[in-house]
Amino acid sequence: MKFRSLALACLVAGTALGATGTAFAQAKEQFFPLLSYRTGPYAPNGTPWANGKQDYLKMINARDGGINGVKLTWEECETGYATDRGVECYERLKGRPGVTLFDPQATGITFALTDKVVNDKIPLLTLGYGLSVAQDGLAFPWNFPLMGSYWTGADVLIQHIMKKENGNLKGKKIALVYHDSPFGKEPIPLLQERARMNGFELSLIPVTAPGVEQKAAWLQVRQQRPDYVLLWGWGVMNSTALKEAQATGYPRDKMYGVWWAGAEPDVKDVGEGAKGYNALNLNSSGTQPKVIQDILKYVHDKGQGTGPKDEVGQVLYTRGVIIQALSIEAVRRAQERFGKGKVMTPEQVRWGLENLNLDQKRLDQLGLAGVMRPLSTSCSDHMGSTWVRVQTWDGSKWNFSSDWYQADEQIIKPMVKAGAEKYLAEKKLTARTAAQCQS
Repeated sequence: MKFRSLALACLVAGTALGATGTAFAQAKEQFFPLLSYRTGPYAPNGTPWANGKQDYLKMINARDGGINGVKLTWEECETGYATDRGVECYERLKGRPGVTLFDPQATGITFALTDKVVNDKIPLLTLGYGLSVAQDGLAFPWNFPLMGSYWTGADVLIQHIMKKENGNLKGKKIALVYHDSPFGKEPIPLLQERARMNGFELSLIPVTAPGVEQKAAWLQVRQQRPDYVLLWGWGVMNSTALKEAQATGYPRDKMYGVWWAGAEPDVKDVGEGAKGYNALNLNSSGTQPKVIQDILKYVHDKGQGTGPKDEVGQVLYTRGVIIQALSIEAVRRAQERFGKGKVMTPEQVRWGLENLNLDQKRLDQLGLAGVMRPLSTSCSDHMGSTWVRVQTWDGSKWNFSSDWYQADEQIIKPMVKAGAEKYLAEKKLTARTAAQCQS
């Protein structure tokens, strides 16, 4: 109780509690709630993601003094990847002074919060995950699936496989081995549409979470003998799938993972056994980019890194950096309209998220050159970019094995429109108008 009294006294007095995360955000501080999972079967993947986000916040405070003089504060809340705990974290942190937005770090938590944020008017940033139909910002004014959804990812995988098959998938068999959760089920409608269009046979093979037991799933793979396996896994499920594929003799070069199944924790314990395995990637990795160099200089070299220095620049760590960079760019953009040097409200941050224009020049300024492709959002388009590449594991490291792809909007847009209309009808909601977008 003494700490609580002291913190409240500091709030009243307006004194700073430091540049790093604090228990209470000040009136002149922009507060970032950080939902994370550092425990449980998803910790090996969730931890570097969370570390990248936190290190970027530390770097902005140390290098720039915050956003136009507004210091950044944050607090992590452990979800264990559980939906109920994620909702508890949201409810506990949503009322903090200076709250910015939430990155739930889980599709299940995103589903649970989507209805809540409509009333609370707080943005959900779900980079590369969440609801695919939330690309429609008129129907989903608070959801931001920046840089891609599971529909865009699944579409690109089919494009890539078609290219390998000289544009013809008729008679081919493609199996989806998926995490039996909202995350794993999300790509199914797109794959079913692609199967209808392109004439391949789609089989669906669910894996019970967390995915440590997959023998039954890979027995189905062995019996069905698909031409390709798509892996929609997360955490321990990914390395387990690769080990089972090796044990059953399924060629890893015929396996293609989503971008959450293509990081160092997924393959490092399998090593040579995962050689040839492919996965999507939204971003580059490595320590060469300026943004990573700045994190090393201003955070890790001063002994203030959130995690081990040798993970800095890895795939998921870098994705965490991107997520936090886009969050801060949304605040910076909002300040341009609502007042530089001011703490932005969640509604103002939403305007910032809807008006991002990260061209190559801006990416260069942010130190993100080569890390991601340009991104531009609008009131109606809450995704802003669908660029993605395929990478391949050579037994010791990831190497890009394709050029950049974009999802086929002729397929995606009608599905998004139909899904958004269905959602609005079920919830008895109406879409925003162009006039409302400007307010």
